[in-house]
Amino acid sequence: MNCATKIETFRLRRERVLDAMTARGGGVAVQPTAPERLRNRDSEYPFRFDSHFFYLSGFEEPDSVIVLIAHGSDRRSVLFCRERNEEREIWEGHRHGPAAARDRFGFDAAFPIAQLDEEMPKLIADAPALFYPLGSDAALDGQVQRWLGAVRAAARTGQRAPAQAIDLHAIVDEMRLIKDALEIATMRRAGEISAAAHVRAMRTCRPGLREYHLEAELLHEFRSRGAQAPAYNAIVAAGKNSCVLHYRAADAQLQADELCLIDAGCELDGYASDVTRTFPVGGRFSAAQREVYEVVLAAQHAAFAQVRPGNDFNAPHDAAVRVLAQGLLDLGLLEGSLDAALESGSYRQFYMHRTGHWLGLDVHDVGDYRAPGEVSANGSARPWRNLAPGMMLTVEPGLYLRPAANVPEHFQNIGVRIEDDVLVTQDGSAVLTAAAPTAVDDIEALMRG
Repeated sequence: MNCATKIETFRLRRERVLDAMTARGGGVAVQPTAPERLRNRDSEYPFRFDSHFFYLSGFEEPDSVIVLIAHGSDRRSVLFCRERNEEREIWEGHRHGPAAARDRFGFDAAFPIAQLDEEMPKLIADAPALFYPLGSDAALDGQVQRWLGAVRAAARTGQRAPAQAIDLHAIVDEMRLIKDALEIATMRRAGEISAAAHVRAMRTCRPGLREYHLEAELLHEFRSRGAQAPAYNAIVAAGKNSCVLHYRAADAQLQADELCLIDAGCELDGYASDVTRTFPVGGRFSAAQREVYEVVLAAQHAAFAQVRPGNDFNAPHDAAVRVLAQGLLDLGLLEGSLDAALESGSYRQFYMHRTGHWLGLDVHDVGDYRAPGEVSANGSARPWRNLAPGMMLTVEPGLYLRPAANVPEHFQNIGVRIEDDVLVTQDGSAVLTAAAPTAVDDIEALMRG
């Protein structure tokens, strides 16, 4: 996708927000990017823009704010950003500056960020409402109060402060739930990179390595293929560690008779991928490992079949849970009937998380999982949202067999999760991370090769 098309994509997103503001009576919207953060003393964490800000701009510099104006005939998008500074650019790299940023990113106007507090009272004066991320940042809340105070202080001139505050994120979150062509193309590539990284880890794996050796292979593949960073802290968990859902240590030695669970995905141009594979360190599943793995894989396939337009978000989870619960009964890890296991929730001893989440600029992306609307008068939850083309979600069933009185020794410390990134299409779904194998025979063949 060429540069002009990308600029137009971001401009159209801002236009949609302006339309939504107009439908609510108009006003002024404010969306800052994320602040820079110190890691230690004078060393900063790598800067990562705010996802909502980037979604509306494509602009990656810190110290930036988007202002959208939909007030009567005044309809504009404005960017506040850093000025050019030759001395700082020697140390920190290129800055666009307001004029170049305005033209490069398709804004109607741009100002130096140092003028924000001066300009904002002028922009919000007499506006019906102020749209901003309510309660998301104490510093922004303080700025807003100062701007409102400045307008109220000028009341004798006939100016009025906005009488209403509306959560901007509630508007943008709904937009972000349906991915456009640029997002889908980026996430498809991110999925390909992450799948290749998992393949690399399987090929590299051998007994005696440490978990962090495989983590290093993942990071190498991410960067060598153009991804900017991991989308989250990678989980590389061998043996009993595979039963710890958010395992972090990554320093255990890999043993030949263990499984290794890797949950890792790259971030490409702001967009996350999220992939999990489980494989035998020694290259061949034991009988018990294979039995458990096949149950989880069958659960994932059952969930995939439910990812289609018109089905609700919970349908893949329900399908996966039925297969997992029946598998646990077949393995002798649960007793009774399937209906009893589902009703009592006894399967939760071995499966304690949901089967997926939204995916996008954030790993756990924005968007309500329930249908829009108010809670019913009797307090019951809103129904699950129906899936629609353009939605992106993960499908990630798992089983975690920690030592317990009802777990035979040969099943203990087996943790399996299989996770893929799935796009809802017009007639079903597409798995974007399928290049990393999941079938037992394919995994074993890859590791032998």
